[in-house]
Amino acid sequence: MKLKEIIQVLETIAPPELAEDYDHGKIGLVLDRGSDVQKIAVALDPTDAVLNEASRLGADLLITHHTLIFDPVNKISKRLSDTLKIAIDSDISIYTMHTNYDKARGGVNDILAGLLGLNNIIPLKLGRIGEIKPCNALEFASFLSEKLDAPVLYTGKGLIKKVMIVGGSGFGREYMDIAFEQGADALVSGEMRHSAVRYAGGLCLFDATHYATEAPAMERLCGRLPVESVFIEDRPEMASINR
Repeated sequence: MKLKEIIQVLETIAPPELAEDYDHGKIGLVLDRGSDVQKIAVALDPTDAVLNEASRLGADLLITHHTLIFDPVNKISKRLSDTLKIAIDSDISIYTMHTNYDKARGGVNDILAGLLGLNNIIPLKLGRIGEIKPCNALEFASFLSEKLDAPVLYTGKGLIKKVMIVGGSGFGREYMDIAFEQGADALVSGEMRHSAVRYAGGLCLFDATHYATEAPAMERLCGRLPVESVFIEDRPEMASINR
């Protein structure tokens, strides 16, 4: 199948016009190797490990949620060129669907909402809000950890019935203010910061990691593609200690 035909499918799934303006050029095709596509690899990030595995699998196209090149560049660093070389040497094109896939129907936040069993879901600009069976913060943290197979860092103690989710990094004040306005009891996202905890007031915050809140949607994408597709798992390796 031609690369341009695959791109037409991807733009139907996540129309580029949905993307935020900071997704320069609405991203899309980052590296064009121009080959026919017989096999697709899908991953959250275009890391060296992902590209090497895509090469081993014989993929012609890598689809990611995060882009290899976010801001326009006038100089390619040694680090970036090393990663690009893996793709170029293996004839792998790279296509990125970022905030357009966050917003799209059946995209990042819809998949996350489904995994968490949210009911009466209301779409937000970059997220969703819905209801769950009432539980306390510890119970909800345990539920999140099991459902997403991820460590969960949380703050707050209140009863939780209404939950806002933002896949990725959603603990900025702009998202928290929406949670307050919508009457949410909890906000689920990744990359929780000190300033967010201080700003939260009575809002419970649950950091289920950037990776685990977005990767399920990339894995689910494989079932919507018109040629053989495989999801490549590449969780960031992190550890913590508390004495």
